[in-house]
Amino acid sequence: MLDSLDAITHKRIIMLPAFVPFPTLLAGFVAVLVGYASSAAIIWQAAAAAGANALQISGWMTALGLAMGVSTLVLTLWRKVPILTAWSTPGAALLVGSLQGATLNDAVGIFIFANALIVLCGLTGWFAKLMKLIPHSLAAAMLAGILLRFGLEAFATLQGHLLLCGSMLVAWLLFKAIAPRYAVVAALAVGTVVAMLKGDVVTDSLSMAVVLPQFISPHFSVTQLLSIGIPFFLVTMASQNAPGLATLQASGYHVPVSPLIVISGAFGLLLAPFGVYSVCIAAITAAICQSPDAHPDPQKRWQAAAAAGVFYLIAGIFGGSITALMAALPTVWIQMLAGLALLGTLGGSLFGSLNVADERDAALVTFLVTASGITLGGIGSAFWGLVIGGISFALLSRKRKA
Repeated sequence: MLDSLDAITHKRIIMLPAFVPFPTLLAGFVAVLVGYASSAAIIWQAAAAAGANALQISGWMTALGLAMGVSTLVLTLWRKVPILTAWSTPGAALLVGSLQGATLNDAVGIFIFANALIVLCGLTGWFAKLMKLIPHSLAAAMLAGILLRFGLEAFATLQGHLLLCGSMLVAWLLFKAIAPRYAVVAALAVGTVVAMLKGDVVTDSLSMAVVLPQFISPHFSVTQLLSIGIPFFLVTMASQNAPGLATLQASGYHVPVSPLIVISGAFGLLLAPFGVYSVCIAAITAAICQSPDAHPDPQKRWQAAAAAGVFYLIAGIFGGSITALMAALPTVWIQMLAGLALLGTLGGSLFGSLNVADERDAALVTFLVTASGITLGGIGSAFWGLVIGGISFALLSRKRKA
């Protein structure tokens, strides 16, 4: 399979057009910009939670950008379909709270474990079967419980930082009404300008230096693999890969699922020691490249995804500068940006968890247990939210059947 993939990819590269329309290039650029603007701050928080220093976080961003660029180009040029890859933003959000107290070696062990499960699901065809075992309402409730803290922290910044965070909120609201695709980008831009005008941006550490990723040997802990690895795997599959594949189908592109899961998961598995915590099928950013705005001809929209792959590579090369920019900006800027970027996911998760009346009680239990942040037996709240919610679902379902 890999030999044929290499041959086909080489052929596709040779067949790349000499001219790509500007709107197509712009779609690829916007897709990458939105991806970074909406989640780079969350990845920065996740790496910091594991104890990574500024240099190591820069290496993570470099590795992630290169991984997304190469994997996007491989899948897109292989299938001639606009397939974008992305890191799991909900997965990064889970890691922010779950990696507190863990080491970088522990984090890499968790990344390897979760990505190995993803590859296994692709090889065996278990993906669809596994997703059916967990009711969608419970998976959505668990995700909502994880993201709740980000929303609360975002709006809490208004107290004491009204000018900076309030301007970001206003920009987000205005663009949400007139150009929803650019709402997060607008909040990022306005927040950056206001922070600079207020003198809150520390530019001493900014540079254009290329930072190479550092190899980190993994450490495996059964407790952490259960409490963090399994929820991280489930969140990545349910909230990133599944929507990504659904977006492809909704756009009229029908691609075999298993090869996409195997290849993207394999990238994450191989590069996990360098900070690539996940490589997934993109949904929101992919939709930008799959829209008529990218190209009027659906058969040529893959060029937008290929352009996005190139922009990913450029962003990866200068990953250290992106991380330095995040470090230069105020913490409340990062909190507000992360909260606004995740607001849509939080709202969708809440809707998905409460939409089915018969499953609402079990979903509420899952949501509240996850949001509580409890730790039982050294295992975090996301895992227990699924367990206790699943028990509630089973008992209540049996009662309804009776």
